[in-house]
Amino acid sequence: MGHNLQSGERLRPIDLARAHGLSTQAVRNYEEAGILPAAARTPHGYRTYTPLHGRALGAFLALVRGHGHRAAASIMRAVNEGAADEAFRLLDESHAQLLEDRRTLRAVEDALRDLEPDTTQSTPSGTTFIGPLARGLGVRSATLRKWERAGLVRPRRDPRTGYRVFDEADVRDARLAHQLRRGGYLLEQIAPLIAQVRSAGGLQPLEAALTGWRARLTARGRAMLTGAAELEAYLRDRGGAVVWLM
Repeated sequence: MGHNLQSGERLRPIDLARAHGLSTQAVRNYEEAGILPAAARTPHGYRTYTPLHGRALGAFLALVRGHGHRAAASIMRAVNEGAADEAFRLLDESHAQLLEDRRTLRAVEDALRDLEPDTTQSTPSGTTFIGPLARGLGVRSATLRKWERAGLVRPRRDPRTGYRVFDEADVRDARLAHQLRRGGYLLEQIAPLIAQVRSAGGLQPLEAALTGWRARLTARGRAMLTGAAELEAYLRDRGGAVVWLM
């Protein structure tokens, strides 16, 4: 928290807002959303908060950095409603998603590392056809047609013959898809990864993007640790303060 709030201290909305760099309206909004426990009211109807509200606000803001605003709000609402098990389930879901994101990153990194030199038979113009490409990858032509329907490769059609023509980018996408399929990934999981390669402009720019991706996952994991510590402190304080707050 931004400053030391002594036990039993009564706080105005502005006190909580200043301690956390927020507006008073944001504090009121968080209370109305169930992120903070309900505030007591003075005889004139003014809200009064306690150090426990400050702890709740600190926990919420810490959770946002690791879990996102929606999940953090749901976690805090569950805690404030006395549904701790639901809060823990939501935390588990976020951790499971982070683990899945790490696995996806690893799969892409492995696929890039394991890409072998191109052995397909290409024409001098840098294009190839479905048969040579399938043989180079060790798959059937039907597999490449299936990948095309799933959006993993996007060959153009020769206007004279109607044959599929794979350019260098198509070959790259096919080889990356092949590596990911060997890693056990489903077509619907591979499609967005191939889209990232295309939007990055190839494999080299994607490698730089992966470095940033890895850093973001690390930062998210550390933020989750901080959020867990703040939430545990709130749960501990809440357990000893529920009676006098009600």
